[in-house]
Amino acid sequence: MIGPERISSTIQWVLARSSADQTEVSVVATDNALTRFANSTIHQNVFSSNVTLRVRVVIANQIGIAITNSLEAAALQRALDHALSNARRTPPNPGFLSLPEPQLVPEVVGYFPATADCTPGQRAESVGAICQLAREAGFHAYGALTTATRELAVGNSLGHSCFHLGTLSEIKVTVIGDSSAGYAANMAMDVRRLDFEAIGHEATERCSRGQNPQPIEPAEYAVILAPYATQDLVFVTTTVGLGARSFREKTSFVCGNIGKRIMGPNITIHDDGFDGNGIVEPFDCEGVPKRRLDLISNGVASGVAYDSYYAGLEKGRRSTGHALPPPNTSGPLPRHTFLRPGSATVEEMIQSTGRGLYVTQLHYTRPIDPIRLTATGMTRNGTFLIEHGEIVRPVKDLRFTQSYLKAWNEVEAVGQETRLLRMWDQSLQNVPTVKISSFNFTGS
Repeated sequence: MIGPERISSTIQWVLARSSADQTEVSVVATDNALTRFANSTIHQNVFSSNVTLRVRVVIANQIGIAITNSLEAAALQRALDHALSNARRTPPNPGFLSLPEPQLVPEVVGYFPATADCTPGQRAESVGAICQLAREAGFHAYGALTTATRELAVGNSLGHSCFHLGTLSEIKVTVIGDSSAGYAANMAMDVRRLDFEAIGHEATERCSRGQNPQPIEPAEYAVILAPYATQDLVFVTTTVGLGARSFREKTSFVCGNIGKRIMGPNITIHDDGFDGNGIVEPFDCEGVPKRRLDLISNGVASGVAYDSYYAGLEKGRRSTGHALPPPNTSGPLPRHTFLRPGSATVEEMIQSTGRGLYVTQLHYTRPIDPIRLTATGMTRNGTFLIEHGEIVRPVKDLRFTQSYLKAWNEVEAVGQETRLLRMWDQSLQNVPTVKISSFNFTGS
């Protein structure tokens, strides 16, 4: 890793040479190790180190941004020059007030040596246990195990600076047979918290139960969504409607509904970059300290995520610490979301279902109506018919078109166990299994 001293001196080097009214420099440095496997055999072991340095400058209310992945002086100077040139060519933004003032960022432990020092041999042993389980069942295992160390730092010309060192580990597995597939995944800051044998058993058992799926008519069914499917509900809900940009543009389902109940009373969603059950990050991409943000509280719309720009558009509003890396077209978004667990077990959910579907994963979902929070997508990697309180057979995958807002209002039960998962855009969801009384499947 680069280390806080060099990162700090690099940031100060850029700030000292900037002629802008305000300047911000952010650094993300990663050591990323990946062991990938297919056909129950490791076929790729990769280690990469990278650094991304962003320069954001403000001249009056014109903003320019430039990015480099080199910390050499010439590259830093080029990035600064490009940022200044971009600002002069950018139309004024009358809504921009200022970069964040200096703030105290609480320290938090997010670094675990067992993850940072995990060797290719250790990853191979963990992956080998999964592949062995798949082979013994007559299937093939596919997936990847990642261990990574990340340094995050932000400094600006107003005197604000912060640094964080953290680790993460992630396992994703798909076990595939001739006519079925089973999926399982998990994440943790400490790789020792991942139970690879349990993940292997879960994916293999799901593949075994899913063999020879039969077609089923599309219709409305009660559904039990595994955490990998619940994850999609939370991700779409938070990214489509719980950021300040969609809220201000009145394309969010919470517009006019803050303080009102819009979901079932058993639904509470919050965002917290300090929660050790996730991957902790104590500040956002502007260096603003994160804090717990209640988004949905017992079904009541409670708030949306802000960065300093969108907070500055509303008198008396403060950033909630949810700025994304500039430039971005999304505005601030929740990225460390938690769906509060309930008291139900998966077995109890199944036993209470007269007829319905158990859905492992939702795939290729796309929002089509943000106000109603309607999305369309497909099931994947294990879909099963439930009759009279028992899983009776696997079924072929279905397409759905469903208002997630309606689904959140029809949650009958929430599971007691959660799983930490990551979407492609690096946002995190800590989610349980949920049972929904009605879910609309539109195609097979």
